[in-house]
Amino acid sequence: MKNYFQPEIETMPLEQLQALQSERLVAQVKHVYDNVAYYREKMDKAGVKPEDIKGIEDLPKLPFIEKDELRDQYPYGFLGTPLSEVVRIQSTSGTTGRRVVAFYTMDDIRVWDECCARAIVAAGGSNEDVVHVCYGYGLFTGGPGLNGGSHLVGSMTLPMSSGNTERQIQFMQDLESTILCCTPSYAATIGEVVKKKGVKDTLKLKSGIFGAEPWTEEMRADIEKTLGLKAFDIYGLTEISGPGVSFECEEQKGMHIQEDHFIAEIINPQTGEQLPEGEVGELVFSCITKKAFPLLRYRTRDLCRLTREKCSCGRTHVRMSKIMGRSDDMMVVKGVNVWPSQIEQVIFQLGYQANYVIVVDRENNKDSIELNVEKTPEMAADPNYDVEKATKEIVAGLKSMLGIKVDVNILQPMTLVRSEGKAKRVVDKRNLYTMM
Repeated sequence: MKNYFQPEIETMPLEQLQALQSERLVAQVKHVYDNVAYYREKMDKAGVKPEDIKGIEDLPKLPFIEKDELRDQYPYGFLGTPLSEVVRIQSTSGTTGRRVVAFYTMDDIRVWDECCARAIVAAGGSNEDVVHVCYGYGLFTGGPGLNGGSHLVGSMTLPMSSGNTERQIQFMQDLESTILCCTPSYAATIGEVVKKKGVKDTLKLKSGIFGAEPWTEEMRADIEKTLGLKAFDIYGLTEISGPGVSFECEEQKGMHIQEDHFIAEIINPQTGEQLPEGEVGELVFSCITKKAFPLLRYRTRDLCRLTREKCSCGRTHVRMSKIMGRSDDMMVVKGVNVWPSQIEQVIFQLGYQANYVIVVDRENNKDSIELNVEKTPEMAADPNYDVEKATKEIVAGLKSMLGIKVDVNILQPMTLVRSEGKAKRVVDKRNLYTMM
């Protein structure tokens, strides 16, 4: 029995799906041109009129939209409907400059709920489940998105929000939560406390839907082992709608993008040219059904690859890989491109958990990079654990992965601050740019 919420859409033949995309794209371009002055001016400057867009093959004719443009047009510059039709706003979690505010009509909310419902059902959810949502609520999209999707599926929903891990576990035990929704770093934190308390066998969790930050396969395996569940990836961003833009099926081999609502492209981050299927590049999205905040060719800065390779789950929608990093959070250290995910991969392979912080600094025009990583409780309890030997092992692993030397400090468990939402993994003291 396959897990579909809307099987007629999720398994739609590719030719029919692309025809639907073309139809919706043509209508959306006209909607945007007629209702968003900023877009109209941008398209006019690029020499593009709505009648030039006859289908998805014409998408490259449209100009890109960048996040800075959304900030510059704050708050209403990208609003595509009268305010009287807007029923909700959400906002990005960025801490510098102007925030990005996204608007939703009632129909936009319905579409978003459907997208999240598809993700929950793909993770094995039904109206028999108890969905435990400890993404943040309020302006952050994580909580409201999975909350709405869970309601649509008919699951009992626990709107826990983030924080107070002891209370989270108590509710999981008392109300027998079966599906956990949160960031992967907070799932790791919950798992750490569950392990310490020895209460894993008292939990009924079967699935976890984790997103809002990049995470490795090694981290997935650790969470699955610690919490005794199957961990599913989910992707989204406020500018496009929120979580549910894409999600993993039972195969866990990439996230199916909801192509009836979003058109995905992979481009070369430097040139903007579309890249062939399978190549790593920057992910670009066009919203073809959203009306209140209708972004076309929005550059996410997330790096991944797409594949149309047949999936055994039966879904026909294109799959995206896990996010491999961001074109704008890549660190250049000692002339080398470094992504936090590369460092995480090394320490997980060596048996460490997700409790680490990378510190980058510069003194006398010379870069330095330092990794602070905690021992696991087992390592701390092992009288034969050799800190010097372990440090050399991590340094060697990072040198092999990155090509540069990283200073490593191995800390006692529970030394670093725990995350209850998105984890801050990098502290760059050079002030070259601000991490989001």
